[in-house]
Amino acid sequence: MSVLCYNKGCGQRFDPENNPDDVCTFHPGVPVFHDALKGWSCCKRRTTDFSDFLSIAGCTKGAHNKEKPPEPVKSCGEKKETDDQKPKCDEYIISAPKPQEKIQRPSADEPMGRLQHKVTSSLKEALEKLKLSENAAETKEDDSDEVKIGTSCKNGGCTKTFDGPASDSDVCTYHAGVPIFHEGMKYWSCCKRKTSDFNTFLSQAGCTKGTHLWKKKDAGKKVVPCRFDWHQTGSQVIISIYAKNSVPELSYVDANSTTLNINIIFDGEKEFKQKISMWGVIDVSKSVMNMMAAKIEIAMKKSEPMTWARLDLPAPVSAPTESETRNENDSDGEDE
Repeated sequence: MSVLCYNKGCGQRFDPENNPDDVCTFHPGVPVFHDALKGWSCCKRRTTDFSDFLSIAGCTKGAHNKEKPPEPVKSCGEKKETDDQKPKCDEYIISAPKPQEKIQRPSADEPMGRLQHKVTSSLKEALEKLKLSENAAETKEDDSDEVKIGTSCKNGGCTKTFDGPASDSDVCTYHAGVPIFHEGMKYWSCCKRKTSDFNTFLSQAGCTKGTHLWKKKDAGKKVVPCRFDWHQTGSQVIISIYAKNSVPELSYVDANSTTLNINIIFDGEKEFKQKISMWGVIDVSKSVMNMMAAKIEIAMKKSEPMTWARLDLPAPVSAPTESETRNENDSDGEDE
């Protein structure tokens, strides 16, 4: 009976009775994500595309491994900190302004204006180098549609490689969604089987069946998720969007006093979109988008020198309808 190999980067099934010492090609290291680059600690190749990362061939040969690695367990120490051991710091309480100090919140429907943007020299140099490398690659590109033996399937979650024309008739089991990493958990948006272990995440079987994708399709702009965070000073709120090699001519931020519409084109064909209804109020005329090689910073001038409790305004909670209230009362009567 075949079993699944848990070596990182393999994910194939094998016969335990027939398991030579050089049959498995895998990564002995750990995945590394840094500055939008993805790769393995055991080899030097890096990429910004998650599908390319999953298809990076292993750098080490060995036997298949049928032992599933244990899920990491968070340990909770029994030791309690005494008052002397606790770090000393000043208390900082975030609070909304008092009702009498609040001004009338501007309407979210007021006209939008485009933020001025500044392009740093580091981004200009990075885009120039990227343009030169793309031109060099185009001159060497083979126009034929031939797929080479050993080419990995580009569908997320598929570990099959091209072994010849017969591979085209194989059923591809893959993930149609995108990978999501949030608060230590890893999962695919299409099936949401969450895990904290990266190896377990990589070995999750796909939830969609279709045909293999041996070559990436040039489908123009592709909307992708992008990591971003924010911080604030007394007079500004700064949003950092970690998108490398953004295109100044195609990227923009439209805003009014309470709403942001972010549209970033980066890495050639990737697009990041985000709409934010802000917790506080900004002065659009004194806000700016700073474009750098590795990220974009949106520096917004606060209309009032106050601390924001959060970046976005929570969605209003709608009151229950008359029918919902009636159904709830009826169920209470049945319980009695």
